[in-house]
Formats: sequence, structure tokens, C-alpha cells
Amino acid sequence: MNIMDKIVEKRRNLISREGSTLGEPVPSYRRVPIVPFGGDPFIICEIKRRSPSRGDILPEMDAVGQAKKYIQRGIRNISVLTESEHFGGSLKDLMDIKQRFPYCAVLRKDFLLQEKDIEVSFRAGADAVLLIASILPMEELKRMYARAEALGMASLVEVHSKEDVEKVSSIKPAFTGINSRDLKSFSIDLAAPLKVKRMIDWPTIHVFESGITSGEDGALAFSSGFKGILVGEAVVKNPKLIEELKEMARQSKPNNFWERLYGIPRRASRKGPLVKVCGFTRLEDIKAADELGADLLGFVLAPSPRRVEPAFIRRVGETDACKVGVVVMARREKKLDLQIKELLNEGYLDAIQFHGEEAPEDCFSIAFPYYKALRIKEREDLLKIKSCRCPRVLIDAYSTDSMGGTGKRLKGEIVREASLLNPLWLAGGIKPDNVRKIIEEFKPELVDISSGLEDSPGIKNHRKIESFFKEIE
Repeated sequence: MNIMDKIVEKRRNLISREGSTLGEPVPSYRRVPIVPFGGDPFIICEIKRRSPSRGDILPEMDAVGQAKKYIQRGIRNISVLTESEHFGGSLKDLMDIKQRFPYCAVLRKDFLLQEKDIEVSFRAGADAVLLIASILPMEELKRMYARAEALGMASLVEVHSKEDVEKVSSIKPAFTGINSRDLKSFSIDLAAPLKVKRMIDWPTIHVFESGITSGEDGALAFSSGFKGILVGEAVVKNPKLIEELKEMARQSKPNNFWERLYGIPRRASRKGPLVKVCGFTRLEDIKAADELGADLLGFVLAPSPRRVEPAFIRRVGETDACKVGVVVMARREKKLDLQIKELLNEGYLDAIQFHGEEAPEDCFSIAFPYYKALRIKEREDLLKIKSCRCPRVLIDAYSTDSMGGTGKRLKGEIVREASLLNPLWLAGGIKPDNVRKIIEEFKPELVDISSGLEDSPGIKNHRKIESFFKEIE
């Protein structure tokens, strides 16, 4: 039994003992106004004392005092966890906050299981309720959604998978939450909501839930088409983060590399990993790789036999694949070359791959969107993956002679260990004649190939490109 199943089972037992009010003195009628959910800025800040994954966060929190910190910083939507055993919350927290701040929209966040829970939430003062599709039978979900609507409340319907999306598609909720946290294991994957978002085909306001710990995470969500975010532990511990998140909400523009990479099923018939082909120096090679199914096209903008000038990238034109500029910077460098920055800002590049000694904490301020590549020499180098703040990290074999494109492979045990830390993006020594075995053994999410498709540095062999894509079908 996973964590979510245990929580749901305990809640059913609690309801059977104490009723839907969970032993709290909920009034027999609603005493506070209903406030529309989703007001700008649509940043939902949470009241949470602990969690199954993190343990105690702020166990002695004064719920009203914490809500005041949020409201003073311009927050208009507050999520109150009312589950007691695992999250340290209660309906009393919700009632106290709504009584003190009646014109703030309050979301009741809990593992709600029946229509009666909706009525209790309404009487307690909630303006919105969280409905988790994966724990509710379809007919019960419909009844709960309809009851909330009849009472004038909003429902944030949470989905995690294709099955959840199919379940709620008949409801077509106005607010759809997508959680980056796997509720079975409670692990976080910031790319997971982007994969689910592409499956939703009804007009809705998308809300990115969980995993937001910085302004950079907020930028990822807002620039990927999410209109709202739900933030928990990070703002509980540091309410000042709200200002940074508000700034990201104002600044972020839809364009995003990550949404395009995960959000558009370009190769629906292909079951293999995402593919990055790197080191282009000729337009005809770009055309061949793009037409055959590359997801990323890499252009080296650092000292290398495959280096190209910014003017070449401007000549490439529209491609189905995303275009990535590969740069190598020293740890002390804080600014991207102006010409490369212009390529990114003007849309000639979709993202930057940092392949040097850049400090993870500096990458976002240098360029966005981006991802980090790490040259791995020993197992200890894998610890660097967790210090990176981007959703994915590319690992490549270390070489003293070159920063990439060497044809060297990482040791199998290192690759296997890396795959346990993060969905695997793998470069180094990949060729048409070994890619199938690599996929079977390591199950990478993305493979990055350069020299394995070449006759000489920067000169791609089209027969090798064709052979490569046949191998991964």
C-alpha cells in the first residue's frame, strides 16, 4: 500500500468514527462571504505544518498569523490543509483564517471522498475545494463537482495521469491542477505537469501544484502555460519568496522550451526516447535530422571543431525540433555573450545548454530557458546533479581534451546510478549500432548524439542518421 492509499484509508476510518466534520464544531450554516477563486496574482500559498515526505515544516505555526504574512504580500488565494495526522492541519485552521480574512479566497485541501465533504467545506467557509481524480470513482467525482458548483464554490480538480484526464474530461473543470508530486511515492518531477498538460483538450485554467521552491520554478510554470501555481513548504518557510514569484508571473511569456519539448507529441508513433542531435555545421544536415524526428538540434557556440557563428543559426529557419545553443562558461562568468543572448531572445534559439563550469545557482540569471550538462568522471560527480535547479540534467563522459563530442562512453554503473537520481538524459559514445542496447539497458528519457553520426567533425552522414532513427523506433 502506497502513501496515498494509507492516507485515504485512515481518512475513511476517521470519518466513520467522527463524521465529516472530523470532530470540529463546524457551523450549521455558512457565516462568511463566498469569494471568487483564482484572483490575480493566481499564486496559491499554503498553510501546512508538516508532510509525509518532509516531516515537520513549521509544526507550531499559527495559521492565522501565517495567512496574514501571505495577504500582506498581496496573496488573494490561500490553500489550507485540513488533514491532521500527516499534514498537521484542521478545519479549525480554515474557519479561523476565513473568519479573520473573509475576502480572501480559501481552498480546502484534503483527501475529500464524498459529497458530504463538500457541504461541510462550504459551511466551514471554503471558497474552493480540491478534488483528487485518482482517489475518486467517476460518479462520486461528478456528484462532488456538481454539489460544489451548486453551492457557488470552485473546484480545483487534480490530475496526475492520462487515466485521470480521461476520467475528468466529461466534467471539463474550470480549474485543473496538475501535481508535480507523485502521490504514490511523494517524489517530485517538475516536468511531469508539462507531460500531463498536453493531454487536456478542454478550456481550463491550468494550475501547477507542488515542487515550486524558487522564482526559477515559478518561471518554468508560468512560461509553460500555467496560469496559477500552488506553493507549499517554500513560502511557509520563506514568505518573502512571494515577491519573486509575483515578478515571475508578471514577466513570464509563453514560448517555453520545456512546454514545447514535452507538451507537443511530435513523434506520437515513436516509442523510444527523446533525441538530441548535436554539432551541426551544414543546413542540409539540420534538415535531415529534423525531418527524421530529432526533438532537439544542438549548435555549438564554444571552441570546438563543430563551432558555428551566430549568423549561421539565424539562417536555419523554422524547424519542428527545438534549437539549443551549447555554451561553455567558466564558473566566475555571469553573462552570456550578447550575440548568443540575442539569438535566444529573438527566438532563433529555444534554450541554452550550459556545458562548462557554470554555477547552478547562476544559470537562471544568465539565460532562460536552459538546462545543465555535467561531465562525469567518477561516481562522486553524480552528486552535482542534485545541485542543479533545472528539470533535467544531461550527463556526458569527461575528457581532458574536449568539452563534448568525444565519442567516449560513461561506465554502465555510473549511468545506472544517475538514472536513479533523475530521469536520464545521456550523451557520450552513442551510435546507431549501440543505441538500441543503451535504451534497453538504461531506459534514458533523452539520448544526445553527435560524433556517432559523423564522417568528420560537424559533417553528418545522412545514412547514419537514417539508421539511427530506425534503431530507436
